[in-house]
Order: sequence, then C-alpha cells, then structure tokens
Amino acid sequence: MSDFAPITAPARQRQQASIGQPLKRQEGVVKVTGAAVYAADNHPNGMLHAVMAVATIANGRVSALDVEAAKAHPGVVEVMTPANRPALAKDPDDRDDPFMFRLDLLQNDRVRYANQAIAVVIAETFEAATEGAALLAPRYDVEIPRLDMNAGEAFVPDAVGPGFPSAAHVGDVEAGLAGASRRLEATYDTPAQYHNPMEPHAIVAVWDGDKLIIDTPSQAMTIARGRLAGLFGIDADDIFIRSPYLGGGFGCKGAMMSPQVLGILAAKLVGRPVKLVPTRAQMYGPLGHRGATRQTLRLGMDEAGKLTALSHHTRTTSSVFDEFFEPASNISHTIYASPAISTTHDAVRVHTGTPMFMRAPGEASGSVALESAIDEAARACGMDPLAFRLANYAEHEPISGKPFSSKRLRECYAQAAERFGWRKRLLEPRSMRDDNGLLVGWGVGTASFPVVMFEAEARAILRADGTGVVETGAQDMGQGAWTALAQISADSLKLELDRTVFNAGASDLPDAGVAGGSGHTATVGNAIDAAGRDVIAKLVEMAIADPDSPLHGVAADQVVARWGRLEVVDDGVRGENYADVLRRAGVAEIEGHGRGRADADVAERYAMHAHGAVFAEVKVDPDLGQIRVTRMVGAFAAGRVINPRMVESQFFGAMIWGLGFALHEKADIDARTGRIMNADLAEYRVPVNADVGSIEALVVDEDDPHVNVLGIKGVGEIGVTGTAGAIANAVWHATGKRVRHFPIGIADMLADGAEVG
Repeated sequence: MSDFAPITAPARQRQQASIGQPLKRQEGVVKVTGAAVYAADNHPNGMLHAVMAVATIANGRVSALDVEAAKAHPGVVEVMTPANRPALAKDPDDRDDPFMFRLDLLQNDRVRYANQAIAVVIAETFEAATEGAALLAPRYDVEIPRLDMNAGEAFVPDAVGPGFPSAAHVGDVEAGLAGASRRLEATYDTPAQYHNPMEPHAIVAVWDGDKLIIDTPSQAMTIARGRLAGLFGIDADDIFIRSPYLGGGFGCKGAMMSPQVLGILAAKLVGRPVKLVPTRAQMYGPLGHRGATRQTLRLGMDEAGKLTALSHHTRTTSSVFDEFFEPASNISHTIYASPAISTTHDAVRVHTGTPMFMRAPGEASGSVALESAIDEAARACGMDPLAFRLANYAEHEPISGKPFSSKRLRECYAQAAERFGWRKRLLEPRSMRDDNGLLVGWGVGTASFPVVMFEAEARAILRADGTGVVETGAQDMGQGAWTALAQISADSLKLELDRTVFNAGASDLPDAGVAGGSGHTATVGNAIDAAGRDVIAKLVEMAIADPDSPLHGVAADQVVARWGRLEVVDDGVRGENYADVLRRAGVAEIEGHGRGRADADVAERYAMHAHGAVFAEVKVDPDLGQIRVTRMVGAFAAGRVINPRMVESQFFGAMIWGLGFALHEKADIDARTGRIMNADLAEYRVPVNADVGSIEALVVDEDDPHVNVLGIKGVGEIGVTGTAGAIANAVWHATGKRVRHFPIGIADMLADGAEVG
C-alpha cells in the first residue's frame, strides 16, 4: 500500500469544491527530488540481476547457445534457456481475452521476431549478467522473414482492436459514389511506431513459497494478477503487485509482457529475488507497438459539398503468432455525416512483435488519413476546409444513428478558429509567406475519441477525528491521476483536501480497473464518488437514529454533508460535525464502498465521444524543404474537468504526440534481418522542445448528463487525433504538395510532383 500525505489546500480553497481547481501535482515534490520509488529502485536482500539475450534474426531457430561459457563468467549464477526454464501451468501461447497477449517465455527454440528473448542470464551484478549474455554467442538456422504488408497474403480478421467487428456498413456506398458530383480516392500509409516510455518494463520479483511479490509498472494490476495466476497455477490473491509510479505507459503497460514474466521465472529458477530491466534497444519488439497501416479512402460529394458516400479501408500488419489489428477505419464511424458509410479492415502477418494498444489505438492512425482525405475533398469542392467540415457536421453518430450524449464540436471549431485567426487564411496553396520568405501553411483537423469506462472499485473511510481516507488500486502514469482522484475523493466525502488521504498504487487495494482508453479518471472517479456517497449515507443514518444528535428524527433525504458537517437542508445551523457523530457512537471509523462502470442502457441509447478541433501553422523553407510547426491551437470539449492544470497538460502532450506522428516518428526496419535500425531514443525521432513552437489548448465547457454520474469523459488521447491531420494539411497548404505517407520529411518537400504517395 502507498500512503501519501494529504494534499494541503491553499487557504483560498477552503470551503469550496476541490473538483475544478487547478491544483499542482500531489506527487510532484517526491518526483523532482528523487524520492519517488519506481519498480527498478527496489533492491530486496539477496537480489540478483537478470539480462535477456535476444534474437538478432526475425525468423528461424536457435541452433546453439554457449551456455557453459556464460556460466563460467565471474558473477554469473545461472542461465535460463528452454532446457531449464521452470514449468508453467498454462501455455504462454494460450489467449482467451483481448487484453491478454501471447508471450515468448523460452517455450522452445523458435524465433518469431527480432529482439525476442532467447535466454536469460542471471548474475550477482548487472554487468556480469550483461557480459554473460554476450558470451552465449547464439547460432541460428535462419529462414526468410516477412517484414511488410506486401510480403504476405491479406486476410480479414474476425475482429480488430479489442474485439470490434472488422467491418461496418450503413447505406449504399457504391450508389453514393456513382451519384456524386465529385469523387476522391486516395491511399495513405502510416509506419510502425513504438511506445517507449521513460521507464522500461522493469520487474523485481520475489517468491515466498507459492506467494509472489513483484514491483513492476502496470496499468491494470488486477488483469496482471489474473494473467500471472493462470501462468503459474497459483491463486491471484497470492500475488501482490506494487506499482505506485509509472514512468509513462501509453498502453504498453496494460498487459503483462514477456520480459516481466521472464523476470518472475528467473526468480523461481534461482530461488532468490531477481530484477530484470529491458535495455532501451530491447524495448523494440517484445513490448508492443502501433502496427503499420495502408488506408484507402473513397469519398463522394454533391454540388453543395455534402458527402454522399464515405468508404474507409485499412490494411494493417500483425505478428505471425498473435492477433491485434489496428482498428484505423473505425474513426470514420463517428465524425462526418454521410448517408452511406463503409469501414473495412484486412491484415497481413509479418515477423514482428505483436502490435497492441498505443495511445489512441486506431484513432491516431485512422484520423490522420481521414482528416487528410477530408481536406482533399474540400479542395475538390473548392471549399474552405473548415467550411467543408461544418457542411458535413454530424448531428447524430453517422454509423449508428444514435444521438450524441453531448457534442460541442461546433463551439470547438469556433473558439479555436477565432483564437488562431483562421479567417485570414488564403484558400490557395503556396499563397502565404512570412517576412523571411518561408512558405506558411494553415491546416485544421477534427479530434474525436470515444468515452471509455472499465469497471473499478473504491473504499471510503470516515475517521473519528473527522478526517477521511479513500483507497483504490489506481495508477498514475504521470498524467496527474494522484491529484485528480484525490480531488474527487475530497469532494465525495465533502471534506477539505487537507483532511483527506488518498491511497493507491498497490494490488491489495480495491480493483481500480485499467488506466487506459482515456477512461481511468471517469471509471475510478465514479467509483470514488459512489464510495463517498455510501459512507456519508451510513453516517447520516447513524446521526438521525441517535437521540442525542441535533439531526435526530430528520428524514435522511433532508440531511446534506458540507465540509465535515451534516446539516439539515436549507438550515446550516442545525447540524453537527462528522467527528461528533462518530464519537457518540463510540466507533473509530466507518467504511463505504463504491463501483464505477459504464451504464449499458445509456450506452445503448447514446453515442458518447469527446470532441475537439486543432489548427496548426507550419513554415517550410522553399529551398531546403525544412518544416517547422510554429503554432498550434486546439479546443476540446471533454465533459467535466476535474483539474484544469492537468487537463491542459494532457492536451499539450497529446498534441505534441500528434506533431511527432506527422513529422517525426517511424521505426526503420532492416529489410534483410527484420531488426529495427533506430532502436534507441537518439535515432527514433520524437519531438523535443526545439520542435514545438507556440501551443495552446482551450477547454470548451461541456455538461454531459449521460456519460456517468460525474460527467467525465477523457482527455489523454483525443489531442493526437486532430493534430497529425492538421499538420499534414498545413504542409499541403504551405507547399501545394499532398504527402500521403507519414512521417512527412524533407525528401517529400523536395520531390517532384504535387502528390507524394
């Protein structure tokens, strides 16, 4: 369990709601002072270090390992190979859940992708283990790998993403295209991308008989315990996970992955605590990525610029041994009105690690293609790109016909456009320059992300001294969850922040579900709110049943809680403090419980999404082809805002990620070996400070009475979905070159022709 001191509320925040206050991070001080303990910071007595030896081929078999040379190296204790790996209760290739992935746990000598673990060296020091791994000198029987979507036969998967249908249709697309006044068909390619959080998938594992204690970053501790329980044939209650801090996650820590389980197996083999931390290069392969896509969009428009048909087909890649298919086409279900929509997917298997959830899975890849195509359609109709989007504004979700639970996208367009100065944009490309002669381009992209809720539980406690405690096994990947959830905790108990303690980050606390899908705050927040209401209701019943209470005999629905007191509605004088109720009852504390989950009936009736609009300015050197994003303005409507400071930070981070998608990020794969050539943080390019100019995020007020009790949507991923397309469209406006692959680079600017495929 992780106990944090209560947040100290500034004096001006006393006696008012915590929700909506721009508080600083609860855990900020311990992080910047180095006091925060991440998984790899743990060093139990007798701990050994484990290092993976990984394959340098993408397809074939390991024919030999020099295990004796490695074991002879000073400090090496053991070498784990398929020959001596401890037995498992379940085949690592068994999979019966979309949040579970097939694992490579030395079950045989087969190599399915580069960087797959082929052995684990365990030693007294990290250096000895590293040197021992090098001495293994593996030899291979090499087979030719399939490495891109042109190398294999495509097939239609049963499902895409975490179980979505691979195809969806409404209306007659072919008829809509045939009857259109103008038509567009274009294909867009997005590369494989790798989420590499600052903290790798470190694990420190300790076995105590059949009980397992681990320190590891996890976005879903209950799911992790269930997976490990199945693999090792033990009870989930005998597994304890500590995960108070995550140095980033982005989806890749949502499931237990092979290196983490190898660390546990190593500890079992040697009977001592073991730490295993993948190197940065080893993060590229066994720990998930965003799969490459090739997306073909066909759009039909009438004389007024209204869509008559929208077809969105995605071809993506997955591994040869597992199933995760990027659901990129599904973004076209929700944004633009069209009487006919068709979304389809097919896939090709390649020798790569399995793709998985990566920030805005499906929506990120799909939106950059859709928003580029929408811009091209606006050009074909001779319309301003924003005017075209407004002409095709969807009042109901196009694919389902459901009303939106709330939608303030028009206001997002209006506020961001005004702030950006969009009305000054000239329609023709290459028509704007700055004082230095650089080409200036302005682009817009629509942002959308579904409202996601998992299931979560929370516990709320009121103590005899009038303070409160809220507990749930939540995680904070760095986005500010500690603080936002503490604010919800205080308000749920109707206490000030400095009288509330929020505990999280361990698996012996109530299940907090999954920190993913931009649904963590909504899910856990509603569980906390329900737990607070439950314990307050118990306190009210205690008070009104007590003859010595000034509230005795008052109907329960006529009593309200206000900042540590129970009072009669509309009578602030008649009431008493929480502590007085508990003192007379002679109890030290009372406890309440709550759950957060989606309302299936509401989900059946409403389409629930967050929306936004992003405007981007780029400047391009006409001679050198260098591209710089000089301004970005985004406006987002995402339900109730718990902490404006944290929300702004989330929008900034997502917009910067979108910039990286458009201009930087790509895994370069060696066509001979299947190895990733830029498997480090120097050559795998992501935006740095110098790449980001002016950036603004506007929060558009939105009250959604349907999504959940607190009205929370999600903010973590939506900013990616509008930004990449806005930048691509701005590059076209600056240069007249429509680049249909990503990332866009200097070579594209210098290429001949107006279209770059």
